[in-house]
Amino acid sequence: MFQILTHDILPVFAILALGYGLGWRGTFSRAEAAVVNRVSLTLLQPALIFPLVATVPIAEFDVRALALYGLCEAVGFGIAFLIARRMFRREAAEALMLAMAVVFVNSLLYIWPISFLIYGEAAALPVTALVAWDASLVFGIFIIGAELIANPSAGLSSAGRRIATNPILLAIAAGAVLNISGLPLPAPLITAAEFAGAAAAPLTLFALGVILSQQSLRPSPVVAAISGLKLLAFPALVAAALGIGGVEGRWNDLFTLTAAGPSGAMAFALALLHGVRTDAVAPVIIWTSVLSLISLAWLA
Repeated sequence: MFQILTHDILPVFAILALGYGLGWRGTFSRAEAAVVNRVSLTLLQPALIFPLVATVPIAEFDVRALALYGLCEAVGFGIAFLIARRMFRREAAEALMLAMAVVFVNSLLYIWPISFLIYGEAAALPVTALVAWDASLVFGIFIIGAELIANPSAGLSSAGRRIATNPILLAIAAGAVLNISGLPLPAPLITAAEFAGAAAAPLTLFALGVILSQQSLRPSPVVAAISGLKLLAFPALVAAALGIGGVEGRWNDLFTLTAAGPSGAMAFALALLHGVRTDAVAPVIIWTSVLSLISLAWLA
């Protein structure tokens, strides 16, 4: 467990910590990090997601495990959203981001590279399946939801145009079409996507660290509640559902490992992009990132 923690998990987490430290010292400003976050969100992450969706071996997926995990995400999101809205009286857009932080794990930028370091590409197929699931369908739903809720005055037509031209959604759609059609990806396109996509995780985590360094990390009641739901309730829900559903072996282990991961940085990135309040979702990401280190090492 200690070797996994020091050799595979901490090096990835260190990028986030480095950004936080340099932001705290004033070496990088929030404005600079916001630009980096925007470049990563609109350019690098589509390059990372496109080949993933286009080449992922859908036929090898455990559909039952994915369906159970998706059901847990829906249940967990509904509970977290109601708690944020009813108990803590948060605006709908912020409640959406807080609920997203509970069920949308940092799988693409955090768990995926860690699982490849630990298990290798073949053994990490379950994590790849979840990354494809979250990065395409689930993230797409959150992008659309954020557009509709965060900018209600813009109208449906304006929101529809932004959704239709969103780079990540376009990358997901293009990748899905190529995957279903069975058409091969041109080698130069793969090279370009891999070259750009490789920078997505470290740049996003670094920018996130810089921006979070400007936020208060005080564990307020809403931060404690959402972090608890993420670190305890959601992994327990997934483990219980997989056990009841008869999912065993590597799919059970790695789905539970992924569910125990920290809150996805995309909740914060979307909040920042749409001007949604971040004083609660930012500490949730930091606290879950720190507190999940030991549990991830133990489960791995």
